[in-house]
Amino acid sequence: MKKQIITTLAILTLLGACQKKESSTETTGDATTFQLDWEAMSTMLIRRMNIEPGERILIVASPGRFDAMIPLLRQKIETSKGEYLGTVSVDTLNWPHEWIPDSQAEFFEGMADMSVDELAEHFKNVDVAIMMPGATVTHAPYAAMQKVLQKGSGRTIHFHWSGAYSLEGALLPESAEVDSVYQRALLNTDYRMIAGLHQYFDEAARGKEIHVTTPLGTDIRFSIGDRPVTKQDGDASKGRTTYAKNLIDREIELPSGAIRVAPVEETVNGTIAFPDGEWAGKDVTGLILTFKAGKIVEIKATSGVDAVREELRMACSAGEWFREFALGFNPLLAIPRTGVRWIPYYGYGAGVVRLSLGDNSELGGKVTGGYVRWNFFPDATVSIGEMTIVVDGRMR
Repeated sequence: MKKQIITTLAILTLLGACQKKESSTETTGDATTFQLDWEAMSTMLIRRMNIEPGERILIVASPGRFDAMIPLLRQKIETSKGEYLGTVSVDTLNWPHEWIPDSQAEFFEGMADMSVDELAEHFKNVDVAIMMPGATVTHAPYAAMQKVLQKGSGRTIHFHWSGAYSLEGALLPESAEVDSVYQRALLNTDYRMIAGLHQYFDEAARGKEIHVTTPLGTDIRFSIGDRPVTKQDGDASKGRTTYAKNLIDREIELPSGAIRVAPVEETVNGTIAFPDGEWAGKDVTGLILTFKAGKIVEIKATSGVDAVREELRMACSAGEWFREFALGFNPLLAIPRTGVRWIPYYGYGAGVVRLSLGDNSELGGKVTGGYVRWNFFPDATVSIGEMTIVVDGRMR
């Protein structure tokens, strides 16, 4: 079945898809190899962290992926007067000896056998954890740091280097093109501009109704009330956590660019017209969900409606709710207008809309249950009150 142009991404748990990769990039079809600039990237990560003297910094990494950055990060952490705790391997059977500093041997003793809860207690005084490519929430150290954040302590940098999707919804393999776009975004983003745009959105949306439409038939309205707007503007400093109101305020994405907010559930009304895609592992076409006061009240589909009902049934109560509105602002992560078109870094590019279903508790919402389904809409039109800010997937 040929899928429609708008992308739908189903995620039943909050994790990024990553694939194994060595420190140099793979080649594209034209056999041109793009070499990543480890020195420049590690410098930018440290710059965005704005380390304060004495801050305790941990790295979580997957061996064989971006290994060249680890000694550079260590050197720059120590130069910045931070305390480098070492690097935790997500693969306890493949843990490079050099990742554990001699001075931190006691800190790492027995760590490989600790449960998530034990690790969370062990990490309670970690100020910053850098999640390198390959580390996901399925790994105990990652999950443990999330528990630390949930208690209102510390911050993490999500340096996933994944999340590239085709417009047909397929996860793209890592390539020179993806690496080139991500590195350019990391190194050349105007972070001050992104922060200003995010603040403008936050202020403009207060007291106004947000309206999202798509050519396929989406027509949904909602308000954010006093809900926190998480601004993924690349600020990974300790000062950012002073204003943190939820879990994802303490998770800083690099590359950066999107705002994320859980609308007030009772204000969500209208329809979402989905592209053809998979629900409960089966093909579904022509799906339209109708929402009233944030809950799904009607399910229609040209085919596969039973699969949709099955996925939402398996999600229990979380599957009944609208979750999140996200909007990308970074022009360096925008969907290419020519050549091969694809969605960079989870839709953080300018004009990309994400409308999600399920648990929004990490965003400050009231829906719990764990189920999350992300849905990308790269050709949406978005208005705030009488002001249109995105037209057919392009920022105005």
